[in-house]
Amino acid sequence: MSEDIAPEVPPRLDRRQTGPVTLRRGRVPSTTTDQRLLDKRQPSDWLHTDPWRVMRIQSEFIEGFGALAELGPAVAVFGSARTRPDDPAYALGIEIGRLLAEAGYAVITGGGPGAMEAANKGAYEAKGTSVGLGIELPFETGINDYVDLAINFRYFFARKTMFLKYSQGFIVLPGGFGTLDELFEAVTLAQTQKVTQFPVVLMGTAYWQGLVDWLRERVLADGMISPGDIERLTLTDDPHVAVRTIIEHEGPSS
Repeated sequence: MSEDIAPEVPPRLDRRQTGPVTLRRGRVPSTTTDQRLLDKRQPSDWLHTDPWRVMRIQSEFIEGFGALAELGPAVAVFGSARTRPDDPAYALGIEIGRLLAEAGYAVITGGGPGAMEAANKGAYEAKGTSVGLGIELPFETGINDYVDLAINFRYFFARKTMFLKYSQGFIVLPGGFGTLDELFEAVTLAQTQKVTQFPVVLMGTAYWQGLVDWLRERVLADGMISPGDIERLTLTDDPHVAVRTIIEHEGPSS
């Protein structure tokens, strides 16, 4: 054999390129993607794999963007699902929803019971747009009856994107971990300038004052945040002040 003629190299059976992904040795599947697609006897496990979840995630963003793109100016109202109708916070939520609707804002909540239901009820009774962004949970109770436009999500991060993308600000009623999660995500995104001109109003001084004091006296004093980060939070008991705070930052479009 001539030295300038390379011998034929057999195909590498221990390596496969699937798009940008390289598989080697034990990672190489025994069948090809086409075979698995066309094989009617294939198992249903693929429905639960991460690549397929990407498609579900994509569909949630598409559905959310499509449903909310023409919503207009809106404000997200957060609060506990455990708030009872006889709780003063429930009445406060109704008033917040009513005032926002009268100011020309759609009201977006998590769509559940409690404080969320109250805000949706206020918007509904004021003939405004009442939106609920639900989430799949083991103990979910479904979308409350005062929601006109409802979207249910599997993934928290897709749902959170909708709250932030389509809201001019947050009004936060007393709540637990879920409410705190939304609150701190909002102020973090404002702090890091991922969102700008984004007011956050805490409704209920008796409930929130201790948290604000701790942030100022401990977190700020230790240099973990800046003075401007505290100033992003408006603390009030007056629903008119809450709505006016939103309007002063960015009023509804004409």
